[in-house]
Amino acid sequence: MSHLTILIPAAGASSRMRGQDKLLLDIDGQPLIRRTAITALAAHPKVVITLRPQDHARTFALHDLPLKILTLDDAAEGLSASLRAGAVACNGHLMILPADMPDLTPDDLRALIAAADLEPLAILRGTAADGTPGHPVIFPPDLLPAFAHLRGDAGARAILQANKARIRLLALPDAHALTDLDTPEAWAAWRQTASNTRAS
Repeated sequence: MSHLTILIPAAGASSRMRGQDKLLLDIDGQPLIRRTAITALAAHPKVVITLRPQDHARTFALHDLPLKILTLDDAAEGLSASLRAGAVACNGHLMILPADMPDLTPDDLRALIAAADLEPLAILRGTAADGTPGHPVIFPPDLLPAFAHLRGDAGARAILQANKARIRLLALPDAHALTDLDTPEAWAAWRQTASNTRAS
């Protein structure tokens, strides 16, 4: 699918991390934000990421990657600011890929893109292996104008709610579609699980 953009919303303030920037924490020698961007680029060449103004540390983590950075003056509004900007920058299907989901792989993203190729009018949503809805989500082009009306930090829930009949669920391995790291406790639990997996 050539007319698809992967949007990584990364303009949040990591407010639940109690002073740490979750997107700069290290995983296998890379900041999480860079790891997510590399995952996206391995699956598809057109990647857009949103950042806060003068976010030098996150910008530096991405400086040599072939992606487009959108700096948002209204980033403090919440996730909706990133989604609105991403929709404007997109000229086809839009995949929303949260920046803090380290279990997602390029194969996961490719599977969703392939499913969108087969059902171009559907909303494709990744789920855990047990069917629990999560991310990423791919929106078809005709729904992008609705992103202009999003406000606050609720994401695209209103669009999903209004278009339930168009949602197609695609199971991804294990809990890839659900694992997000937005608190110190989530990071500690994930690192412990990862360590146990490597040791087994």
